[in-house]
Amino acid sequence: MGEPGHLDALTRAATVHLLPDGGDGAGRSAMWGSGFFIAPGWVLTCAHVLRPHLGQGRDRVLCVRNDAVNGGTPVEARLADWLLTDAGKDKVPVAEDLALVRLLDGSVEHECVWFTDRAEQPGGDPKSAHGYRPGGPGDDAAVSWSADVEINQRDGPYGMRFAPQAEFPKGTSGGPVLDPSTGAVVGIIKSRRADRDGGMAIAASALRRFGDLYGEVLTAHDRWHGDRAALTPYHWAAEQAKLPGSSPGTGGDRWTPLDRIEALGLLAELPAPGSASDVAALVQQARGEPPPPGRPPLLHTWRDGHGRLYGSDGPLEAIAFLHYLRLVALLVEQRDGDAKTLSDWVDRRLRSVRPPVRAVVTLTRLPKTSAAPVGRDTGRRVIPYPGPGEGATVIVELEPVHYEEPTRFYWRIRVDDGDDSGEPFEAEETGRGVLPEDLVRRLRQPLAEVFKGVDTPDCPAPLEVVLPVDHFDTAVHRWQLSEMAKLYDTAQLPLGAHRRVVLRDIARRGEPANVWLARWELTAEAEEFRAVRTPPPGRPPRSRQFQDMPPAAIPVLCRPASKGLGRKAIDLALQAGHGIALWHTDGHTAGGCLDDCDTFHAGAAEALGRLGSAAELPDRLRRIREEIHRDRDANHWAEAVAVLYDDPRRPVPAGAPGTLDSP
Repeated sequence: MGEPGHLDALTRAATVHLLPDGGDGAGRSAMWGSGFFIAPGWVLTCAHVLRPHLGQGRDRVLCVRNDAVNGGTPVEARLADWLLTDAGKDKVPVAEDLALVRLLDGSVEHECVWFTDRAEQPGGDPKSAHGYRPGGPGDDAAVSWSADVEINQRDGPYGMRFAPQAEFPKGTSGGPVLDPSTGAVVGIIKSRRADRDGGMAIAASALRRFGDLYGEVLTAHDRWHGDRAALTPYHWAAEQAKLPGSSPGTGGDRWTPLDRIEALGLLAELPAPGSASDVAALVQQARGEPPPPGRPPLLHTWRDGHGRLYGSDGPLEAIAFLHYLRLVALLVEQRDGDAKTLSDWVDRRLRSVRPPVRAVVTLTRLPKTSAAPVGRDTGRRVIPYPGPGEGATVIVELEPVHYEEPTRFYWRIRVDDGDDSGEPFEAEETGRGVLPEDLVRRLRQPLAEVFKGVDTPDCPAPLEVVLPVDHFDTAVHRWQLSEMAKLYDTAQLPLGAHRRVVLRDIARRGEPANVWLARWELTAEAEEFRAVRTPPPGRPPRSRQFQDMPPAAIPVLCRPASKGLGRKAIDLALQAGHGIALWHTDGHTAGGCLDDCDTFHAGAAEALGRLGSAAELPDRLRRIREEIHRDRDANHWAEAVAVLYDDPRRPVPAGAPGTLDSP
C-alpha cells in the first residue's frame, strides 16, 4: 500500500501532548491530553482536554511537548480560541469540541500534518489514530501511542464512531486520525468508551466552524507545506504520490499530490473570497454539474473550493482543478487583486495537458453570479424578498418541548435554496431543549456559519424564524450574532438592521391551506397597499373583518400578538389566510389604545403605502431598523415592530409525524 509507514512517521512527528506550564513531563499526573501541529505555531486539540484547566482563566499559559520538538523540552503556548459556547456544560457536543492553541515562541521548528481539504466524512477504509497516553512504571510521563482503527458509523455532520477493534487509552483525546488511503488527517480523536474498545472522532470539517481563524490557520498550513516541498524531497506530497491511485510528479491530465500542494500554496497567497457564494459558484462551473445533494459544506476559503472538486477514489483528472484555479484568478483580478503568480502557474501547467482540456480552461469566463465586484453600490434599491427559486433564505424553527415548564425549545436551522431535501444545517432535538432567554447565545455560532455560506457580498440572506403564535412577540430583530465585535463588524448590528428578518407560523408547516394560497396569490399581484387598524378602536376582532379585507390590506396591531386581544386578532388573521401582518411586540395588552398607538399606526400606514409590491416590505422594514440603530432613536414607532411574512409557495417542511412523547 505505498508508504503508509512514512506517513505514520510524519503524523507522529507532528503529534504532541499538552501539560501545565512549568511541567517537564516528569509528573505522571501532568499530562492533560493530546493534540497535533496543524500549521506553524498552531496546535489543534479537543476543547474538553483544556476545559478543566482553563475554564476559569483562558489566558493561562500551558505547554505542548513532542520528543522531536525543541529537544524534547516543553514549549509554552496559550489558548487562541475554542468552539465551546457554554464552558459549564456537563458534556461537550461534538460540533463544539475543538480548540486552537498557539505557541508563544513562533520560531520553534516542528512538523505539521497534512490536513484534508475535503468536507465530506471519510469512507470506512482502515485509518490510523495517534496520540499520547500516560506512562506506566518505568515509562516517561507520556508515551506515544497509535492504533489501526476503522470508522463504521457517522453520527451527525461531525461525529465519526470507531469500530470496537482498538482500545483508546486515557490521554489520546485531541490526537489526529490519519487516512492512509489519501495521506491526509481527516479527524480528531474525541473520546473513548469507558472500559471498552472503540470511541468517537470529530470530522476535520468541524474546524471550519472557527470561521476567519480557520482561514488564517489553513493559509499558514498551505504556505508551510508549499515551502517544505520546495526545500526537501521528504515531505507529505512526496509520500502521498506513492499511494495507490496517485500519480508522481506534475504534468499531464492527472491531478497529483504535488500539483495540489503547489496549487494550494498559491491560493493561500490570494485575498480571501468575498463570500462563500463566490466559491460555490466557481466550484459549480468548474465541476460542470450541480453540487451533490445533502448538507452543503462551509466554504470559507479558496482551499475549501478545491476540496469540492474530488470525484471517485481513483486517479483525479486535472481539468476541473485547473478550470477552478483559472476562475479564481479571473475573479481576484476583476476585483483588483493580484493573481499573476497563480495565472502564470496555470498557464505553465496547461502546456502538458491534451488540447481539449487546454481549450476549456483557456476560454473559460466567470459565471454571472460572480461578475459583480465586492461592495458595489446598490444605491438605495429595495431588495425584493425571494420567492421560490429566487435566492436562499435561512430558516430557524423553534419548537416547544413537550411537558417542559417553563417553556424550552428544540431548534433546527435550514437553508431554503430550492433544494427539496429539507435536511437541517444544524439542529438540537434531544434533551431538555433551550430556554427562551438562552436562544440567542445558543444560535449565534451556527447562524453565523450558515450566513457565511449563503450571504452574497451585496445582499445578506433573509432570516425566517418559524415559531408558535404563543411566542410571536420574541424580538428576533434585536438579536445580535456577537457579544463583542470590532466596530466595523456587522455582527454587532441587530439582526433586523442588517438583514431581512420575518416570522412564520409553525402551525402552517407542511401542505399550505387553499385559503392561505389564494389570498397570497392576490396579495402578491397588488401594487398599492394600505394598513388596516386591527381590531378597530372600541370593537373586538371578528372573523368577518379579516375574511373581507381586500388582498392589498395588511392587518396592523398596536399590541402584542401572543396574548389578549392581539392573540385573538392574529389567530383570526391566520385562519382567514393572511400571510402578512405587522404588530407591536411591546404594545399595550389590555384596555383602549394609548397616545403612542396613533403614532404607530401612522408610521405603519406610511411604510405600507410606499410599497410597490408585497415582496418589498421586509427590506423596507430592515432599512427603517437600520436608521433606528444608527440614530439611536428609542422612541421610533418601528423599534418594536414584528412582521409576519409567511409565503405558502415556500412551505416549511412538515414536522415529524405523530407519536407522542411520554412524560
